[in-house]
This record gives sequence, C-alpha cells and structure tokens, in this order.
Amino acid sequence: MTVTELRAVTKQKFQVEIDGQPAFVLYKGELSRCHIEKGRGISPETYREITEEILPKRAKMRAMHLLEQGDRTRRGLEDKLLKSGYPPHAAEEALAYVESFHYIDDKRYALSYILSQKDKKGKTRIQMELRRKGVSQEDIDQAFSETEEDTDPRETIRELIRKKKRGEGPIDEKERNRLYGFLMRRGFSSSDILSVLREF
Repeated sequence: MTVTELRAVTKQKFQVEIDGQPAFVLYKGELSRCHIEKGRGISPETYREITEEILPKRAKMRAMHLLEQGDRTRRGLEDKLLKSGYPPHAAEEALAYVESFHYIDDKRYALSYILSQKDKKGKTRIQMELRRKGVSQEDIDQAFSETEEDTDPRETIRELIRKKKRGEGPIDEKERNRLYGFLMRRGFSSSDILSVLREF
C-alpha cells in the first residue's frame, strides 16, 4: 500500500489517498505520528491502527460533539460523519456507540419534531420532512399516535387563517384560493382546510 496523494481539506486536515483511492482523512499531527507521506508505503500494522483505532475513536468524539449541538436522526448523524471524511465502518461504530446510550433515538426525535411543528404545518408535510431526515414510517406513526390525542388539525388551520387573513369580515374567492394553497403546501388535508374555510 502506497500513499499516492495528500490533499488538504482544511489547514489541519488532509485526505489521504492510498493506491489512487481516497482512504481516510487525518489531522496533521496524526500524519506525522503515523509517518504518512506522499510516495511512501504504509504498513498493514499502521493501516490497521488508523482504521481500527484512531478513526473509530475520533468518529465517536465527533458524533458526541454533533449531538451536543442538537438532537439528530440516525441518518442525519451518519451523513454528517461521512461528509467529515470518516469511512463507513468508523461512522457505523460511532453510531452504535451513541445508540447504546440512547443519545440518538429516531422515535424521540420524531416526537419532538412533531410537537415543535404541529402549530405551523400539517401532518402530511411533517411526515414528508421526517422521512427526508431518515426517520422510519413506523417511528413516525408511533410518534403521531402519541401526540394526536390532544391535537385537532382544524384548530391549527383556524389559527393560521386568522394570522394570514387580510382584514376583517368574510373571505372572498381570491383570498380563499390563496389561503387554500398556503395550507395545502403546509401539509394539511383538503377536507380539513375546506371545513375550516367554510367557517370564514
């Protein structure tokens, strides 16, 4: 195995290519400690130390740091680790580590997200956003079932119409269409929207 390229990612971090393929990202100090230089061979022992000890340990620390900044879904955290240059096995080890302490929990994330968004968006839109963040449909459904008992989407629609409505009095057809489009984009069901619009 030969180091064919060292490409600066930041002033302190370098993408290491081995035999022409991107292998991992190391800090300046790690390059020096492991004697990684362009054109120089890398021993199996050094490669194993980097991939099985240095990178998984650093990935765990990075995962913890990211979670200190805010709750994340499993896939969101995985994407961040991979974009930071950690190889898939190191990212997976870090994910298993934080999961073992319940630092990531997609159902908890979904529940928190629904509670923070339900006064602004409809169920369909929230579901779509959670799926995009990598939350499973099962976790989404369970989270919704725990929050829906005390939530009537029509009350949220009423509140949004009151905020968005122009002036007092009844709504004309042009404004009705504008509000309908706005509420549909927020993910509320057509039947709920029409039911509330009739009240106005």
